[in-house]
Amino acid sequence: MINRDTQLCMSLAGRPGNFGTRFHNYLYEKLGLNFIYKAFTTQDIEAAVKGVRALGIRGCAVSMPFKENCMPFLDAIDPSASVIDSVNTIVNDNGTLTGFNTDYIAVKSLIASHQLNSSARVMIRGSGGMGKAVIAAFRDAGFTDVIIAARNRESGTTLAKQYGFQWQPQPDGIACDILVNVTPVGMAGGKESHELAYSEAMVAAASVVFDVVALPPETPVIKLAQQLGKKTISGAEVIALQAVEQFAMYTGVRPDDELIAEAAEFARELCCDDHMVTAGGAADRAGVRAGDYLLAADGKETLSSADLLRARWQHHVGDEMTLTLWRRGEILTVTLELTEAVEK
Repeated sequence: MINRDTQLCMSLAGRPGNFGTRFHNYLYEKLGLNFIYKAFTTQDIEAAVKGVRALGIRGCAVSMPFKENCMPFLDAIDPSASVIDSVNTIVNDNGTLTGFNTDYIAVKSLIASHQLNSSARVMIRGSGGMGKAVIAAFRDAGFTDVIIAARNRESGTTLAKQYGFQWQPQPDGIACDILVNVTPVGMAGGKESHELAYSEAMVAAASVVFDVVALPPETPVIKLAQQLGKKTISGAEVIALQAVEQFAMYTGVRPDDELIAEAAEFARELCCDDHMVTAGGAADRAGVRAGDYLLAADGKETLSSADLLRARWQHHVGDEMTLTLWRRGEILTVTLELTEAVEK
């Protein structure tokens, strides 16, 4: 029950999703913590950050496009964020706002827990915001033989120079022990959802494949690596671990591994519940099952039920709409025959 002592945590994103809201609130309930979590967007990042301080909001997760432009309004920047000039977590300690980057913390933790050999040759594909976190984590974990594969010459060469690594435009040509993908290749609902982030030859020559794409947890390159008997690290591990780090910063409580896995599973179950899959309804007739993860509608990624509703509004009664689902490690596409109108 919400009361005057309930502490609010929140997120700021250009396109708010449901994972963080469901993950944090699930853990609050299971652990009996007097917290609540809500996702927001904003047109005024300065006012939003000042609101975190003014309203005593305990913590705020920060996603694109606010990771860099929130920084001038904070009181302190933790080394996890300053090393890559990017904040994804704000913690409010009695009015003092400190910026952290739990993406960096999560990746560095996974490098350690999976005991990756720092003398190995690494290729990291991607040079965006998450790419910076991954590149810095490998550098700070003691890796020196690293190749950044990035189509964007400017950002790729800048990062390579900053961290003392090599750059090349394409993710091929040089056999590497560890392959890391930090691009949308393989992401459900995207244009390259069925493509490999690395060629079969590159995967065959590697010993470890690490993909930060969280949906689906088993991307095409992860599936290939598993088939070839390679060690794999998935984006599902990254997103859950960085969320756990945020949770611990906000509450001072660190859940056990079993509860974390349970919360992550709950958080990924977007939309496909008993309310959506009603007997005889369009979803039921198309073969959607309660518990399926909804990844995309008409080829566009769905991060929230609002995204699904917006896709439905583009259709009329009698139209067909395609849904991309993730079910027990498999990606499925189903076609809904729309027989009922939906009010705007």
